[in-house]
Amino acid sequence: MKSLKKLLVLLLLPLMAFTAAHKFYVSVTNVNYSEKDKALQITSRIFIDDLDKLLLERYDLKAQLATGEESPLADAYLEKYLRAKFVIEVNGNNVDYTYIGKKYDADVVIFYVEVPNVDKATLKSVQIENEILTDLFDEQQNVVHFKIGDQKKSFVLVKSRTKGMLNL
Repeated sequence: MKSLKKLLVLLLLPLMAFTAAHKFYVSVTNVNYSEKDKALQITSRIFIDDLDKLLLERYDLKAQLATGEESPLADAYLEKYLRAKFVIEVNGNNVDYTYIGKKYDADVVIFYVEVPNVDKATLKSVQIENEILTDLFDEQQNVVHFKIGDQKKSFVLVKSRTKGMLNL
């Protein structure tokens, strides 16, 4: 009987380990320079369920992103949040960016933004401050990949360190 109990515990223990799977809080941002458009083109991939939770907690908006019942206010609040938590500096100066929009891809939202009229010849540095979701999730990690010309650099930004810079 004792061996049967031990065997049962050994069989069930691994199965129980997977029921408490840890959720990762991460976003991925790509910053690229377009020679053709003379612009910094930026995409950010963020999990839909995290943004839904954020909109509910921060703005009391039940957004229901990526569903047929998505709130008509969702886009405006997402852009407002993005502008408050995502800041771009070029050559040490804050720059305005154009919010192009978003699209859904499986379980993520992809945001598209652009900094127009960037002259690569005078481009010395690009800094990204990314505080997206760090106000909601202490474990949030925002990965930023820079690719400008032949320069590449990546950062993992967290609540205590929210800025990453590429010097050219």
